Amino acid sequence: MDHRRKRELTFVTVGFIFLLSGVEYAVILPTVWRYLQTLGAAPYFLGLGLSAFSLSGLLSGPVFGHWSDRTRTTKNIVLLANIFEIVGNFMYFMGFSKWLLLSSRLVAGVGAGAGSSIFGFLAWSTAPEDRATVFAAVMACRQAGLLIGPAFNVFLRLCDFRLGPFVVNKYTSPGLFMCAMWVLLQILVVFMYWDVPPPDPGSQDMDMGEVGDEVKPLVPAAEAPDSCYGTVNEQPEVRVTPDDGRASPSAPPSPPPSPPPGCEKSDAFRDSKELLREEVVVLLTAQFITLFNQTALETMVTPLTQRYFGFGELENSVMYCLCGVEVIGGFLLVRWLSRRVSDRVVLAAGLLICSIACAWCLIFVASPKGAFAWQLGQFIVGVFLQLLGLPFVAVSQVSLFSKVTSEKTQGFSQGVRRSVGGLATILGPLWAGGLTGNLYVMLGLMMGLLAMVSVMMAFSYDRLVEPCVVQHADSSEED
Repeated sequence: MDHRRKRELTFVTVGFIFLLSGVEYAVILPTVWRYLQTLGAAPYFLGLGLSAFSLSGLLSGPVFGHWSDRTRTTKNIVLLANIFEIVGNFMYFMGFSKWLLLSSRLVAGVGAGAGSSIFGFLAWSTAPEDRATVFAAVMACRQAGLLIGPAFNVFLRLCDFRLGPFVVNKYTSPGLFMCAMWVLLQILVVFMYWDVPPPDPGSQDMDMGEVGDEVKPLVPAAEAPDSCYGTVNEQPEVRVTPDDGRASPSAPPSPPPSPPPGCEKSDAFRDSKELLREEVVVLLTAQFITLFNQTALETMVTPLTQRYFGFGELENSVMYCLCGVEVIGGFLLVRWLSRRVSDRVVLAAGLLICSIACAWCLIFVASPKGAFAWQLGQFIVGVFLQLLGLPFVAVSQVSLFSKVTSEKTQGFSQGVRRSVGGLATILGPLWAGGLTGNLYVMLGLMMGLLAMVSVMMAFSYDRLVEPCVVQHADSSEED
């Protein structure tokens, strides 16, 4: 099988991984509270169960990411992570006690940490100009999973039989279903996932045109005077001879210079130092605030629709379905837009839309007035704007983050980024859950966070770009 075909199948498999992660969330979330009640759990166990998944993913993400950086492989990591997902969901299906159910979410969350390695792999194996497009595609796959997940509950809720010593009903069947799905995905990863190296410059996979008669190597410029991430191309330059058209190596390059002071430091010190750079801090802050606001909004919406509009399960299901369609459309829009404007422009547009949405909710949704139709219209506009800005911020900050951090440590860096996001998904529901009766305070903090990250981005706007590259000409051009 040729290199291009392997890349295509690998990316398809990555799409299925993110699709299943969305399906799992959408299948388990609607029934977990009732499931806990049948096991005699106190109300606070719902928060523990939802946070347990994020907590273990938060801790495992940097570990898996660092592992992929050291080995430069991801297939074994994905296979191991899928085992955690399989075991965790089977434990959820068993459901002998509330503690086993809580443990099941902890175990399954470890598998979610492999996402950091996958994002690192995508950063290694794609050109910088295509990265935002690829990230938008895989994120849209997860949103598609969130959209189709509730459809599986239509038949899962009809389950009522025994499987050996286990009871299969509408509460335990989601765990069994997801266990089977992850087993199928495990088989898919074995046969359709490869640790394909990045395509060579000038190859068909890069979609780059020919540049003159010679292939010119690109060497990344040093990020800073004390940077250790600059690399030297140790391969001989290739020249196409005019007589026979064959490529022949030119004179061997001079020996690489000695590393600058400080490069002897440990990888851990170097990685942590990189994450303290100004532009990296801005993007991590954007990651945290985006997910904090998103999960807070998700927590707020259901009680709000019940209080003001009398929505039940059917109305909320339709609403979430329409929201999923909008988000997928937003990711497709960003995928198209990212080829025409820079990532920082997309990020700025997303923060602007989110700020307008939050201000709208503060004015109209926090204390709705008027007739029923007017209140419902105000609510729909607020949710629409909030969801519209989400893909802009999500895709652009992931793409930019992969460009301003070292390629050598993408796995670890993406693990830290996802851990920051995991922390936000823990704190967001906790903040919103206690303030559903005081929306001015809840939305006021969200507005303040958006204003803070917008100011941070304005001051760091010039630094939110991919490091420039230096193009070296060969000796024939110097003559």
